[in-house]
Amino acid sequence: MEIVETSLSGVLLIKPRVLHDPRGFFMETYRADLLASAGVHESFVQDNHSSSSRGVLRGLHYQLCHAQAKLCRVVQGEVLDIAVDIRVGSPNFGKWVGAVLSTENCHALYIPRGFAHGFAVRSETADFLYKCSDYYDAADDRGVLWNDPALAIDWDTPSPILSAKDQRYLPLSQIPIDSLPVYQP
Repeated sequence: MEIVETSLSGVLLIKPRVLHDPRGFFMETYRADLLASAGVHESFVQDNHSSSSRGVLRGLHYQLCHAQAKLCRVVQGEVLDIAVDIRVGSPNFGKWVGAVLSTENCHALYIPRGFAHGFAVRSETADFLYKCSDYYDAADDRGVLWNDPALAIDWDTPSPILSAKDQRYLPLSQIPIDSLPVYQP
């Protein structure tokens, strides 16, 4: 398993070693010891599975009181996975990083607490799995507008299919500062 730092400190691209033979393949998708050696010391408490069709865009989501670190991967299809640093005081505040996660590349993306997260489906369908470090709490559900002009995220999705909730979020600059996570170096 290769763990690669991205342009945003703490966001990691994980490239598993995939062993192929005539029967198919085998890979380790999660290794706590290797993630710990890369600085990830999360205990994941919830697994989620999202199935979506081409053009679906989910995000940008976060929780404040029950902030979640996420370990994301795709088991069928392809998505563009996005993490946005929304931690007040962070030197990377308002910056984002994206990674293509697919059946073919088997990559995973680790997103620390304090980041907004979203993804856009680039294949006919995609099954997206992610581990969370805290439980989902509907009362703590928050988000940033997916097409915030200041973030200028290139979703590579011409006409995204969005939930009503995702269409109503505010741009990052309009979210009250006490509704955003705080950077803790």
